[in-house]
Amino acid sequence: MSIVNCPLSIALPGGFMKLAVDLHIHSALSPCADNEMTPNNIANMAYLKGLDIIAVTDHNSVENCEAVIKCAQKSGIIAVPGMELETREEVHLICLFPGLGEALDMQKIVYEALPDMKNREDIFGQQLIMDENDNITEKNSRFLVTAADMSIDNVFEYTGKLNGVVVPAHIDRQSYSLISNLGIIPEYLNIKFLEVSRKADCKELLAKHSFLENYKFITSSDAHNLGDIFERQSFIELEEPSIECLINRLKNR
Repeated sequence: MSIVNCPLSIALPGGFMKLAVDLHIHSALSPCADNEMTPNNIANMAYLKGLDIIAVTDHNSVENCEAVIKCAQKSGIIAVPGMELETREEVHLICLFPGLGEALDMQKIVYEALPDMKNREDIFGQQLIMDENDNITEKNSRFLVTAADMSIDNVFEYTGKLNGVVVPAHIDRQSYSLISNLGIIPEYLNIKFLEVSRKADCKELLAKHSFLENYKFITSSDAHNLGDIFERQSFIELEEPSIECLINRLKNR
């Protein structure tokens, strides 16, 4: 089990630690993100903002995760490999994995499920793949900002088999969320945490959807530029700062 010392984390009674997290960050691989969202810039900004754990979650791809993980390690920050996957129902799901190998296995499944379309840089923006020195090694030619031919159930099944966890993204929004598109949170999926946007009014959300009282909320930045990365405003309590412990917590509440 890999453990990183987090000097800014807060010790709590019972052996738990209160860790600052931002589990929804886009790199320059996402065409809707700024090209300044390079691996080093993301890791350095996370360090400056006092974060303990971050997750790189580009649209339907994990090809910049390795570089961000390497950059984050230099600053003592845990970077979780992940992606923001769009399902057949046009629902966005944050998928987090215990390691790069599992994330790449999921990427292979998703790439096979994406429509055979090429990205239009002039319309949607560039999709930059970078190394740990921020060098552009390649441009992803696939059209990533679209729905994969995978159901919500498929995503939970595949991610679970890879020992990962799924967190429904920005469930407070009027589009691309479980609530906006399905109107419910399916109980059989055994979801424990739901992501809400930085400006979400949780009291209003609970008043509108009382069934959400059965879940815990975690706020993420959904950062597409460096300034939007969180600054120690979203926390999670873990027994130790590790990806394994984070995933177990998100699975078991």
